[in-house]
Amino acid sequence: MVKFGILGLGKIAHKFASDLALVTGCQLYAVGSRSMSKAKEFAEKHAATIYYDNYTALIQDPEVDVVYVATPHVFHYEYSMMCLKAGKGVLCEKPLGMNSQQVEEMICLAQEQQVFLMEAMWTRFIPATHKLLELLDQQVIGKITNFQADFGFRAPQNPNDRVIHPSLGGGSLLDIGIYPIYLGQLVLGKPIDIKASAQLSQTGIDLQCAILTTYQKGAIGILHSSLISNTPTEAIFYGELGQIKLHSRFHHTQKISLQLKDGTEQVFDLPYSGQGYVHEIVEVRDAINNGATASHLHSLENSRQLMETLDDIRNIIGLTYPADS
Repeated sequence: MVKFGILGLGKIAHKFASDLALVTGCQLYAVGSRSMSKAKEFAEKHAATIYYDNYTALIQDPEVDVVYVATPHVFHYEYSMMCLKAGKGVLCEKPLGMNSQQVEEMICLAQEQQVFLMEAMWTRFIPATHKLLELLDQQVIGKITNFQADFGFRAPQNPNDRVIHPSLGGGSLLDIGIYPIYLGQLVLGKPIDIKASAQLSQTGIDLQCAILTTYQKGAIGILHSSLISNTPTEAIFYGELGQIKLHSRFHHTQKISLQLKDGTEQVFDLPYSGQGYVHEIVEVRDAINNGATASHLHSLENSRQLMETLDDIRNIIGLTYPADS
């Protein structure tokens, strides 16, 4: 039985806990919040064995095997490092850190301690992503010529909201732009050239970001993220023989369509389990049970290269955070 702790009890933690209950061989053992009442309420709702009003106590609980870090971005590094130093496995929400230096330190410590570390990139584990890679491996659309993906929604106008608050790592790029970038890298590898432009807010975060990427074999990517407009939130891979579309919202889609130049079209319905987090939880469970310290599907090298690309884009658009200094 793999015993999970959840550190940080916001909206995503509730979804994760609900899906954790659907996975055999896993138990929600402990939850931690800075608020005792919030921790108690969460524990009662999701049948956690124990709850804490501080993160240190959760991390030091000897019964916890792996901690799901579900805090805002800026705290991922601090609490993941605390877990790793305590010998706890870590499943950390994306992005793994605020910059490449943080990610590198996390990876190095996990490898030194020989404990599990994985970025919670749920997109990698859903059935639709497996089907996409299968179709591309079969070269049904031939050589990929270009790739388009967007993710946009109108964020709350509350200046204290996590997604737009600079001290919490707000901005479109790290919060949702990461998904188009990740999908492009999963299929086409790390870009060899990047151009980008962004609209920055008065507080310095990116309200929207447009990115043009070029990949090793010549494919071009057109990527967009926005916190000020609702966009289709779709992804399309164009090839010499046709195209594959991941329908909205592509990062946890349950529908893919294949359209070939001869007019042939095929639609794949690919439902995921629970709210979509089940599949990454299964990956963590199996890795820990097999004594692995990383995922083979979303490796630490994948996370390293993803953060390097995010850093490159931030350098281009002039997006900085306190963690960078």
